[in-house]
Amino acid sequence: MSQLVCWVQELLPERPVAALVAGRQVTVVRLHDDRIYAVGMWDPYSRANVMARGLIGSRLVDGEDVPVIFSPMYKQAFDLRTGVSLSDPEVSLGSWSAWCEDDQVFVGDCVADELPRREVLAAAG
Repeated sequence: MSQLVCWVQELLPERPVAALVAGRQVTVVRLHDDRIYAVGMWDPYSRANVMARGLIGSRLVDGEDVPVIFSPMYKQAFDLRTGVSLSDPEVSLGSWSAWCEDDQVFVGDCVADELPRREVLAAAG
């Protein structure tokens, strides 16, 4: 099942926005090359819904340029394609399918749910 989120021209490149998809807070990002990603809003390190305020960039991982979103709180980098933390693969924002069709941005089903480790939550609290 998919949900219309906005018109593509409303998504400024590399400026994350918040959306409510099937009752869950999601961060939607359009890159300069028009790829669109959706990851969870909940930052498992700061325990706050802040990822739509994160910075977009890239990191070189195993020789591959990976699009990332940096947490605005503690600056952890998360892979935009999967939502997984680059510093700890056991921690994830979760990810949703996202695409553009007829100049409209859609977010679909959750592809990978959040995977915060108990230690991360305990340390942050």
